[in-house]
Amino acid sequence: MPTEAIDPPGISWLRVSPRYLTARLLGWGAEAVLVTAALATPLALVLAGTWRWPPLWFAVALPSAYLLLALWRLVLIPRQVRAVGYAERLDDLLIRRGILFQRTLVVPYGRMQYVDIAAGPLERALGLCTLKLHTASAGTSAVIPGLPASEGARLREQLTARGEARLAGL
Repeated sequence: MPTEAIDPPGISWLRVSPRYLTARLLGWGAEAVLVTAALATPLALVLAGTWRWPPLWFAVALPSAYLLLALWRLVLIPRQVRAVGYAERLDDLLIRRGILFQRTLVVPYGRMQYVDIAAGPLERALGLCTLKLHTASAGTSAVIPGLPASEGARLREQLTARGEARLAGL
């Protein structure tokens, strides 16, 4: 159910790259394998007879509970990626995210101090980057993940130019 507070009328949201879903799923898969292996180690030791504690039921329950949680996250990741969006307006940038707890962040161009672009190894391999806006407020986490590298570079230049123009007008 879209609300006016989260989705102001007349806003055309730009979405992140579909390849961002691949990046999130690969990160999820790596984490799920590592954590499941770590949580299953007591089970393997109990089954081998090396350990007497924890009880077998607990050694089975621990990795099983984590796997259920990991599968729930797997279901949510595509929806989370589809919920991320941004929109450039005349005086500010809107950033939207969230499924259940939706959030729209408004960053006025005149308040931006600098624009940061980061790309880890997986993002570089997929041609993606993450754009972060820094403002005078320490509590502002204005981040747009999963941008195509060319769009990230364009947005960085555009936001920097708009921020300098608004700052000069103060």
